[in-house]
This record gives sequence, structure tokens and C-alpha cells, in this order.
Amino acid sequence: MADTMTVAAGDKIRCDACPVMCYIKPGAAGACDRYANHDGTLVRVDPHVVLERTVSHGGKLVPFQVSGDWDGKIVRQPELFVTAIGAGTTYPDYKPAPFIVSSEVDGVDMVTVVTEGIFSYCGVKVKIDTDRYLGPETATVRADGEAVGHVTTSEYGSQMLSLGGVHHLTGGSKKEGRVTCDTLMDLSNCKAVELTIDGGATVVVQAGRPPIVNGVAEERMRVGCGSATIGMFAKQWHGKVDEVVVVDDHITGVLSEHQAGKLLDIADTGIKMKGRRSTPGRYFQVADPGTGWGGTNISDPLSILGPFNAKEARPGLTMLMVSTTGEHASYYVLDEALKPIETEMPADLKFSVERIQENCEPALCTVLFMGGAGGSLRAGVTDNPVRLTRSVKDALTRVTSGGAPVYVWPGGGITFMVDVTQMPAGAFGYVPTPALVAPIEFTMKLSDYAALGGHMDYVRPLSSLRDSAEVRPMPYLPGRRA
Repeated sequence: MADTMTVAAGDKIRCDACPVMCYIKPGAAGACDRYANHDGTLVRVDPHVVLERTVSHGGKLVPFQVSGDWDGKIVRQPELFVTAIGAGTTYPDYKPAPFIVSSEVDGVDMVTVVTEGIFSYCGVKVKIDTDRYLGPETATVRADGEAVGHVTTSEYGSQMLSLGGVHHLTGGSKKEGRVTCDTLMDLSNCKAVELTIDGGATVVVQAGRPPIVNGVAEERMRVGCGSATIGMFAKQWHGKVDEVVVVDDHITGVLSEHQAGKLLDIADTGIKMKGRRSTPGRYFQVADPGTGWGGTNISDPLSILGPFNAKEARPGLTMLMVSTTGEHASYYVLDEALKPIETEMPADLKFSVERIQENCEPALCTVLFMGGAGGSLRAGVTDNPVRLTRSVKDALTRVTSGGAPVYVWPGGGITFMVDVTQMPAGAFGYVPTPALVAPIEFTMKLSDYAALGGHMDYVRPLSSLRDSAEVRPMPYLPGRRA
């Protein structure tokens, strides 16, 4: 795609697609590898991408209603959706978006405005499904030794990381900014990245793939905390074992004390737990966090038990100890001294452990790109940028990124998040300011576009793109990499 805004400098031309303003020699590309000098003309190296919403590329459509005249379309829409991938930028802000495309949907004139946004204010939110301890909250996350983010809260069976942001991109050393930019781009393009956490683990993260913690690939996400596991499987253990302890770094569950056990008339066993008792059958801080049983640092589950109470315990009492993923499990019988002796697990209890494992979902990494759309993005759509923000908040304008649906945060501005696995391959680039380049599209009624002060003189029909050498049709396959 040619860019008309070029400035000659000898045999070089100057690119104005981002603040770096590279001088590019003939046959060479700029620092971002996205723009090049082709026979004295500045061109976008990658062609503009549109999504073909058809089944001709192997996409599968599932009807949501049984109807003899259903034509296979999920919604009524044009066959082509114009993405911002490869479209180019609006830098230095005042220029209209590279593609402002009109089409007709069910008799309504629509317009889609697309641009590749230069995001200095951006990052990724990473969800890592694991029971293992990755590091303390607020601990620094590093890539190639440079700080690129921090650990945030642990959510039910997952550890969250917040990576990137303007302070890491621009507020540290040049190397920190460059490494942060590379890390964000690789994660957003679904590539594997190795991260180290201060005081914690080394983890390989790749969107849509299992995390690899300290060299070991995670298989399962916990079925629940220890207490929840007791509640879910208490009935299946009733009559088959006297006591069950579900070891968990957060909430360890004890069957005989738990309300689920009480309602099933399970007798007291005289068990003594270490840690801090919360409510009956629920214990906090039974051990330190780690990569062992249930996300604790223990390899011997008996280390979280004190002596059994001789007034309630008896020789021959049976006990199952299991982790929240079923990865670890041991079976014990109390001897004459009321000490647990590990014994071969009965088949029916092995089945219950397998049932826990069956109810654990596959452990995956989720990467959400998050950016704030301001500056050139909004000015490229309208000469009164705040109107675009209001139009998005009023649901008159739909925001997408590479054709993928986004979540727009409430409050001021257009701050959005998008699941990178829903986007076509190679959707993200960079400029060495440093900043990420990400696609963003705004779709609305043509009349609404005119009302918010849109660049009406730059609107072009969708038909002008169908056979254009500027664009590259790609299949639209929800939930899959294109």
C-alpha cells in the first residue's frame, strides 16, 4: 500500500507513519520492518487484510436454530470485513484513517473506519492456569533480565500477570523499553515467551498453550479449592474412607469437620491440622506456597498434620490425602500408635482421584492485549474526537481489533481488551519509539458517522477493495488462528 506522505532526502525517502520518522534507502525497510522504500515510493510491506466470512476456507458454521431455509449465515452482514491489519497509521494525528469503507447491510448504509494504532499506553494481561506458586503479589516479572511487569492477584486456579504499560516502555532504560516492546509483541502474536519472577518461578507463556513452570508443562487447572473439592466429592467418599484431606495452598479441606461431612454423618476422626482454622473443615496457611502438593511447598502431605487425638482416633482408621488437581494422592491407615502408614489405595478411591482429575479443565495461558485509544486514533475518525468516544459509550459505534470482538472499559476514553487468539496471525507490530502497533476498527451507521463529524470526503465503497492489490483476503475462523 503506497503512502503519499513522503519527503525526499537524497536517494532516501522519509517515512512519517510513526514518530521515529526513518529515512529509508531504496530497497530497504524502516526500523519497524513495516514500511519500505520501493522505487522511491513509501509502501506498507504487508498488504491490507480483510476477513472473508465464508466457508470456502474451511470455516465451520453451526446453525443456532433448525430451519429449512437457513442459508448458513450466523448474522446478516457483508461477505468481507475490513480489518486494520496492514492498513497503515494516521500519524501525525490529523490525517484521516487509511481506510474508511462504506457498505450496505439489510438496507442500512454502514461505514467501517480502520487504522493501525500506535500504542505507547498498552500492555497485556496474562492468565496462567496453575496451582503452582509463581511468585508473590507485586513481584517483578522479567524477560531477558529486564523488568516488564508484575504479579497481580491469584484467581480461582489461575495466577494473573500484568505486563507492559507506558512506564516499562518509556520510563526505564532503552533496553527495558525494547525488551518490554518485544515481549508484548511476541505474546500478542501468540509466540512463546520465557518470563522469570523475582522470588518465584520461571514460566514459559504462550497464548492458548499450557504454561511451563520451572521446565514442567502444566496439565490441569484445579477443580476448586480444598473446601470446594470436599463439597463436590464428599458423597462419593462416604462409606469408602474415614477421613479425606484435600491439600491446598489457599483453603485446605477436611472431610470429617466440613459441613458436607457433618450432613453425611461422617464421624470425627481426631485429626489435628496445622495452619489457621477458618470455619469448620477449612484451613488457611497449612504450609508455605510452592510447586508441591496443592500449590504448597510440601512433598510429604503428613507434614501438615499433628498427632491424632487418641480420644477420637482408632487403629485401622483410613485416610485419603489428595491435591486439588488429583496430581498427588496417598492413602493411609492408622497403626496401633495412631500413626498414619501409607498403604496401597483401594480401587474405589483411585476412581475418586481420577474423577477429580477428570473435572479439572486443561491448563492454558490466556493473553489479553489492552490499550487506550486516543490521539491519532480518534482524530483519524472525526475532526471532533470526543464525539467518537461518546458514540462508543452510547453503543452507536462498535469497536473491533483485527475483526475480533473487544471489551471496552467503562469510564473515560476508549480503553479496550482483546483476546489475541481470536485475531489473525501477525496482527501486531511495533515502532521503535518503542510502542506496539495494533489494529482497531470502528463500525457505525453512515448517518451516525456524518453526525459525529467524520471524514466524509474519504469514504470509499467496499467494492473498491474486493479486487484491489492493496488487500489480502483471509478466512474468518472464530476461535482459531487464521
